[in-house]
Amino acid sequence: MRLNFDPRDPLLAAAAWSRLTEPGDAVAHTLVEHLGAADALAWFEEQATGLPPSGSGLPATLGCGDGPAALSAAVARWASRLPLLDPPADLEVLRRLGGTLITPELASWPRRLDDLGQGAPFALWLLGDPKVLEALERSVALVGARAATAYGEQVAASLAGGLTDRRFAVVSGGAYGIDAAAHRGSLAAGGVTVAVMAGGVDRLYPRGNLNLIESIERTGLIISEVPPDASPMKQRFLSRNRLIAALTGATVVVEAAWRSGALSTARHAASLLRPVGAVPGPVTSMASAGCNQLLRDGVAVCVTDAAEAAELAGTIGGDLLGPAPPGAERLGLDRAGSDRPGSDRSEPGLPGATVARPSDGLDPTSLAVLDSLPARGLITLERLVAEAGQPLPAVLAALGLLELRGLVRADGPGWRLGGPGGAGASAGSVGVGSPGGAGASRVSAGGGGPGGAAIPGRAGPRRQTGSDE
Repeated sequence: MRLNFDPRDPLLAAAAWSRLTEPGDAVAHTLVEHLGAADALAWFEEQATGLPPSGSGLPATLGCGDGPAALSAAVARWASRLPLLDPPADLEVLRRLGGTLITPELASWPRRLDDLGQGAPFALWLLGDPKVLEALERSVALVGARAATAYGEQVAASLAGGLTDRRFAVVSGGAYGIDAAAHRGSLAAGGVTVAVMAGGVDRLYPRGNLNLIESIERTGLIISEVPPDASPMKQRFLSRNRLIAALTGATVVVEAAWRSGALSTARHAASLLRPVGAVPGPVTSMASAGCNQLLRDGVAVCVTDAAEAAELAGTIGGDLLGPAPPGAERLGLDRAGSDRPGSDRSEPGLPGATVARPSDGLDPTSLAVLDSLPARGLITLERLVAEAGQPLPAVLAALGLLELRGLVRADGPGWRLGGPGGAGASAGSVGVGSPGGAGASRVSAGGGGPGGAAIPGRAGPRRQTGSDE
């Protein structure tokens, strides 16, 4: 399959690599860094389609993990997405939404993302005013569990409002619970807030926060590193968290249970040597077990109000902790709601008790295949290969393992989640959109049939998958 666009166009090349690869693909980043996005695409096209060499060769010293073996495996992964590759169509969808695509070569690119090294994104797909990116120079990430308690939501909103009063932008992931409370707190205070999405900007997730996310777009910014129509799969939520950590000056975990995905944001921030804070919670509340553990392990410092959060991300001499501004009140550790069962898949009882998941212990390829299955209906093997971004042999092997575990089952010409009626043990998957949606109309995740929005010229099932945040 030949490329149907000019890879020498830097925007098209960046859009192509964001479609071909999963977020954080170190092999692709090394290849593009060595050859440039256009020549890297030409080299990949030769390898994937058997075209005559164009001279864009690779030295044996190219640092791609295990060398030739890593490159060969990567080419096989990327080739599975060639049927979906249409950067002009992706950019047209973005144009209709009023969005912007930026690349690392532009002056507006957030330079903090460079700290991710080989895990940096190839491009950012934006909805809202790109000038808001300047506000990220003075920003704090407020993250936490979706299953938040009243205590956690109150603290998140108060922190966001206090940080806004101190001229900080608030960054989060747009999810239920702590994320939504942080965004709302910033908006209520008239501040700038940024939501980093795990899926494409035309598929805002979750559906229940659609009004909130659209409010963020009007006054702030929506950011994604994956192109339009990309589903917010579980692994993309975890990859997205590294962007939240890298974009901001500090990360504060407001409320998180043992297995909350928000803890991965804290770990990413710590690995980037960014300050990490955590709000302590009652030792009897599983919803705060993750925060308390971060404090115990020394990964985070204790944060109880906006002044302490500002001190983490602020400038020396400008944001040191001092008396609260006139009229501001320090947060009280209100226990209202703290005894509610707000943990992420945690069971009541002794701290640390968690529920085993059927997907525990799966290798990354099997997880990618499982996440790519629609919540309702079936998916053809060809489409599953493209959605998972894995070569056919790897997908077949993963399906065999998943079938043995009872997570998937073959059904006529395709595959569906295992169990009666296709209700699988892959927790959190939900349907998306309405059958037959098309064009640049925005689709939000949630109910609906196995259809959904499709980029013009692309066919196949469209669905949205849930994830742990």
